[in-house]
Order: sequence, then structure tokens, then C-alpha cells
Amino acid sequence: MHDPRGQFESVRAMAATLTRTDEVCLLNFLGEDSDFVRLSRGRMRQAGHVLHSELRVCLIRDRRQTQGACTLTHDLTHNRSRLEKLFSELRLQLDFVHDDPYLLYATAVCSTEDNRHFDLPDSEHALTEILAAADGLDLVGLWANGTLYRGFANSLGQTNWFSTGSFHLDSSCHVDNGQSVKLGYAGQAWQSEDLRRAVGRVREHLEVLYRPPKALAPGRYRAFLAPQALGEILGLLGWGGFSLKSLRTQHTPLIKLMRHEKALHPSVTLVEEHARGLNPQFTSSGFLKPRAVSLIESGRFVDCLADQRSAAEYKIALNAESETPMSLVMESGRLPMSLDLLEELETGLYIGNLWYCNFSDRHDCRVTATTRFACFWVEGGALQAPITTMRMDETLYHLLGDGLIGLTAERELVIDPGTYEWRSTASMFLSGALIDGVTFTM
Repeated sequence: MHDPRGQFESVRAMAATLTRTDEVCLLNFLGEDSDFVRLSRGRMRQAGHVLHSELRVCLIRDRRQTQGACTLTHDLTHNRSRLEKLFSELRLQLDFVHDDPYLLYATAVCSTEDNRHFDLPDSEHALTEILAAADGLDLVGLWANGTLYRGFANSLGQTNWFSTGSFHLDSSCHVDNGQSVKLGYAGQAWQSEDLRRAVGRVREHLEVLYRPPKALAPGRYRAFLAPQALGEILGLLGWGGFSLKSLRTQHTPLIKLMRHEKALHPSVTLVEEHARGLNPQFTSSGFLKPRAVSLIESGRFVDCLADQRSAAEYKIALNAESETPMSLVMESGRLPMSLDLLEELETGLYIGNLWYCNFSDRHDCRVTATTRFACFWVEGGALQAPITTMRMDETLYHLLGDGLIGLTAERELVIDPGTYEWRSTASMFLSGALIDGVTFTM
């Protein structure tokens, strides 16, 4: 029987016997119990299940630290052998590394346990519903579903445990002319009606994709950015945009906002909600994070994210594991996410997805990105035709500032579908944005 908590407790006890009196040991446990299924042409093509546990060890002596990791098994003897070998290697390295001026770890013992309540579906049942709802569609993508575990312990007596779960369908539906519509559904509690609604919207978009595409001249167009498209832009801002280190070194793309030279629309509020996302409220160095960090409130800059190294360097309180948002939440607006939204747009562009997102002018927070998947020309409050690929080039201070007409009342959970080494725990809870006059350069 898979027992991640038991694994964690056993290696914690082993590490306690291996740590010497002149050393401090920090342990971080990562565990996963997930289903993965690949889909193609509306059928299941490859299914697998992953049970994975890893222990990351940081060994500290005075101001020196070394780090390493080992994969865990269900055999305690093997785990003990691997841990002994790892400790020997780290201890040897400690004799050669320099003092770390920004070494920071929790010394006040604060143990916690947080097992999040979630209602994950049985993967077989969920996939049966997905394939039935998408019957007749050329559906291609990946299904992932399962539980994630995180644990922290140190040789000072602190123990923290966290478990959560999520599922996501990251897929697209294709038509014969080579175009496609993105179909995504993610959450922590399965709702059949939400799935059917998402598939219904995809079917509506697929019908329009059969029409001849409309080529538009470069210029400024009224546009609606769906939550997935807005997520690409806000994800780019995570590359230093909300970082204390980037602020202090003047490299943040939001420098004008942070200097109060610019402001966003009063309806824009962004919060890093540690207590809401898929990450634990403790850091890898044993500190407890606040439940939330207000980044932007009513269009104004409020605070940055400070990880352990920035906290040590600038002598301020730590408030995040990483200076990149991992649980970003946008306050909802008032616009409907229904046909009424197209009537509100009236004439312009419906942008479902963006990619190749980057900065064209980092200092001015000017973003460039290319339209992807279902992007349409809207006229008379209705979808008229797909558009040929266009490149957006616009400053955030217009997109979410003076050009913002409104945000949708309904928000969408956007879970990062990344599965490199581990399923990603990054997520965003976002509205869509209706914007007056977005610049497209080609």
C-alpha cells in the first residue's frame, strides 16, 4: 500500500540519526500519485500511473550549505542506504564550499499539518464523460489526475505536512482545414455540467472555424482576452514582475507601477493566495507563508514577493517560496461570460489563446504575443470568422489600465499542465478582459 506520510516519517527519523551535533539538516519530501492518459482522435491511446517520492536534503554547518536528493522506495533498508550515501557526499562537499551570505532558514519550531479537502474524480469515470461529451470530435491532449504530497522537517524538531489534489484536461479539437480550438478543464472537484459547458463552447467555435478566415490589416482593434489568453500575459509578468529582487535591482517590467508613475484600472486586483492554491503554506526552509500577499490592489502596487534569499539580503520578512506567483488570483469583474459578452464586444476580436509571449519593451511593460487556436472576428455581437494569425504588441498599462473596459464576473481556474519531473503546482484564477483598442502589428 502506498503510504507517502509513512515514507516521510521514516526518512525523517533516519535523517535525525545521521545529523551530527554541529550540523543542521533541512528535509523536503515530494510525493505524487497520479494518473496520466494521452488522447488522440477522441480515444484513449496511452494510459499510465505514477507513484513517485523524492527526498531533498540540505545540510548546513555554520554558514555553509550543500544540497542533494534521492528517490525513495518502499524498502526502508534501501532508503536508509541511499540516505547514508547522500549524507556522506554532502558532508564531504561542506569542506569545500564557501560561506553563504544569504543563508536563511527557520529556527523557531512551528509544525503544521494541512490535508486539503478535494473531490477528485475516478479517472475512468471522468474520461468516459469527456469522450462522450466530445463524441465526433478530433480530440487530442493529456489527462492528469491525482494527489500531491509535500513535507518539511528539520533537525531542530519542526515537521510540516501538506497534501492536495487536482485534475486537468489539456487538449485541443481539430478540424480538417488544420485549425483547432483549445479545450481545457481543470479543478479539484469534478462538475459534469462545467465539462459539458466547456465542450459546448468548443463545438460552437469549431463551426465557425469552417468559414473562410478573415485577414485584418495591422491596427488597433477592440478585443476580448479570454482567461487563458490573459493568463499567458500574466504568466510572462511572473518572470520578475512581482519579485523583490527585480524591484531592488530595477529589472522588474512593472518598475513604473512600483514607482507609482503608472497605474492600472481600479478594477484590477491581483493577490498571491498561498492558502488557496496547490502549494503548501510552508517553504523549503521551514518558514510559514502568510495566507495571501496583495500584489496589486485597485490598480495600485502594494507588495512584492520575497523568497528566503531576498529576505536575507534585504533584511525583510519572507512571504513566498518563490518570487514567481504560484497561486495568482484576480478579483472578478462584472461582465458576463456568455453571449452577452459578444454583444458587449459588438465589433472586434475574440482572443481565446496567445503564445510566443515576450516583452518588446520590458521597461514599459510592453508585451508581444501571437494569436493561437480559436481567435475570431466578431461583428454585430456574433462570431463571424476565424482570423489569420496576428501579432499583438501592447503595454500592460493599456491592456489592464486605460484601455480596460471591464473584467468578467466568472473566473476560470488555469492550472499549469506542466509535467516535467513533477506535475506543476502553479495555478491562476482569472477573469477575461474586454479592452478598447489593442494594437496588432501584423
